[in-house]
Amino acid sequence: MLTWISANLGSIVVFLILAAIVTAVINKMIKDRKNGISSCGGNCAKCGMCASCGKKDGKA
Repeated sequence: MLTWISANLGSIVVFLILAAIVTAVINKMIKDRKNGISSCGGNCAKCGMCASCGKKDGKA
């Protein structure tokens, strides 16, 4: 087991770094969603998701 870990240490470290980054991004997205922050660009007329958007008046 120790031989396998030492042979794959570089891959393990890269995986752990990527997993930490993905976790941080997901946590940030969840926090922003709870606080009402979105990535909306504000141009509802050209938005494909305008029917499901939370903005009722059509303005950003």
